[in-house]
Formats: sequence, structure tokens, C-alpha cells
Amino acid sequence: MKVRIEDNCTACGLCADTCPEVFQIGDEIAEVLSPQVPPEFEETARQAADDCPVEAIIVE
Repeated sequence: MKVRIEDNCTACGLCADTCPEVFQIGDEIAEVLSPQVPPEFEETARQAADDCPVEAIIVE
């Protein structure tokens, strides 16, 4: 599974709180630490995407 952050991210921090192994807050928007999500973090990465208030996390 791969994830990416779109430009409409508001850097609310919810993704980094939910799955800090995959997401971190950058200077202006959230950042993906590694686009390829390790299998053990797929569930929490999907949860972060589902919970994103502006739907800025794209799961592929």
C-alpha cells in the first residue's frame, strides 16, 4: 500500500497522532515518512486517511 498527502492538507496533526510511523507534520503540511507503508502499519495508515478532516491523504 502507498500513501501520499495532497496540497489541501491543513497540518492538523491527526494523521501523525494516529500513525506516527508513517506520517509527520512538516513546515506547512503533513509529510509521509515513506510512501510505501509497511504491512504492520497499513491499518492505522488507513484509519488516518479515513479520519482526515479534509481528505488530504490518498491511499493507493
